[in-house]
Amino acid sequence: MPTPPDADARRAVAPVICYPTDTLPKPDMALYGKVREGMIKVSEIIAEPREAACFEVPAGYVFRISSIEGPQVGDLNLWNAHDLGERFYSGKTRALHGTHVTTGERMWSSLPTLRPMATIIHDTLDWYGIDAFGGSVHDVIGTRCDPYTGNLLQGGHYHHCCHSNLTRALAEHLNIPLREAEPHIHDVMNVFMCTGFTRDTGQYFMKASPVRPGDHIDLFAEIDLLGALSACPGGDCGSEHTSDVAPCHPLKIEVFAPPPDVLKDWTSPDTNAYDRTHGR
Repeated sequence: MPTPPDADARRAVAPVICYPTDTLPKPDMALYGKVREGMIKVSEIIAEPREAACFEVPAGYVFRISSIEGPQVGDLNLWNAHDLGERFYSGKTRALHGTHVTTGERMWSSLPTLRPMATIIHDTLDWYGIDAFGGSVHDVIGTRCDPYTGNLLQGGHYHHCCHSNLTRALAEHLNIPLREAEPHIHDVMNVFMCTGFTRDTGQYFMKASPVRPGDHIDLFAEIDLLGALSACPGGDCGSEHTSDVAPCHPLKIEVFAPPPDVLKDWTSPDTNAYDRTHGR
């Protein structure tokens, strides 16, 4: 089609934010700071390279994901520990907070509950911001590397992609068959991953993560959580996305209890108050 005469005027229309967040409940960062100051470590688990690990976090506790040996990204799934039907909703998290998340922002649950599952209360990479390529850290864009897309694009059956890693970990943790576990695996928060969209073609890109040993992200569990974290076979995702070639490193997950009495007046957020009548 020929370019219309008013093409420039159409392109110049100012954007409108789809979901203004001024009315969202504000996280109590001062309270979370008090939790961090006195929190007590209660458990630790390692997600080995090209594998995933499950962990449980009671409401009011903090979980920390850390780089410990070398640059490494991780794919994170979260569920309500008592109902796998309530799980992390990356699309709505992205709509509310943007393509990448950091301190003070939240991981929201799926419909119909739509409530905060976890709040980021500390992030050693929050200095990164948005780079000259449009890249940033901790994305809620990517879906997770999976064997189906790999088979579609390259052929073959690679089993240590994040989708398969998370499936195996959840199946083992719940002692259920792989095919029963797989439908619960969902789009992820890409912890430490540096991504964005190209300016010319709008394609999703990745680049080497700025994460280094000692970097970590702390999340406050707003409800009882079951989590699974895959140490991605792409390593720092600076070259290979899913392979046995990229250097990979473990990731550490630590769980911390809050100090006594700090949360005595705190309660988990209620499920979404929409009446679910849908106009009938």
